[in-house]
Amino acid sequence: MPDVRACLAKASIRLKAAGCDTPDLDARLLLAHVLGQAPESLRLSSSQIGSEAVDQFDAVLMRRMEGEPVSRIVGHRAFWTLDLALSPDTLDPRPDTETLVEVALKKVGSNHALVADLGTGTGAILLALLAERADLLGIGIDISPLACSTALANARAHGLETRALFVAANWADALSGSFDLIVSNPPYIATAEIGTLEREVRMFDPARALDGGEDGLGPYPLIAQEAIRLLKP
Repeated sequence: MPDVRACLAKASIRLKAAGCDTPDLDARLLLAHVLGQAPESLRLSSSQIGSEAVDQFDAVLMRRMEGEPVSRIVGHRAFWTLDLALSPDTLDPRPDTETLVEVALKKVGSNHALVADLGTGTGAILLALLAERADLLGIGIDISPLACSTALANARAHGLETRALFVAANWADALSGSFDLIVSNPPYIATAEIGTLEREVRMFDPARALDGGEDGLGPYPLIAQEAIRLLKP
């Protein structure tokens, strides 16, 4: 039976040959997922791996070599201070979206603020804000019921479900009242550019979460108009 180090070395070579940018890291994350261990525990391990685990590792390696992101294979993604489950109807949250969280935390000055997250997906932005501020309440809106279910599961996993509500609706159609802050990471890729995106994005992120219409700005006028209606003065 092969040991961990041998498996990782061979996997890294295969992933690099397939064009993966971070073959060593990907190999370690995938093997840790198969073995149910923390990735950092595998660095110096010489433990042997059983044939069933070897077969499972080979299967997930093939998926990665075909372009499927590691986060989709393992079913979750780290974002801000949270670990978030993914589903086919959710965008895979990227580190650059954490910039939005940083700005939002600076903008939401008052105590006991109410936040709306339009196009919430995994709930990443809203849940990151709630995790940072115990005085915030939030509503996440997504057109996909599956995305809302995923976001609710993420809220429960981090003990935030009593301060977060998720509603399946088209943008802000279901909202009324006054909000202290509206956040959103809407689709912003022009339709004609979708086919030029890297395969990890165009093949595995939901098209509805990417396609911003002819100029990529389709949702923005709607969100701006709804902000006028919903934001406190």
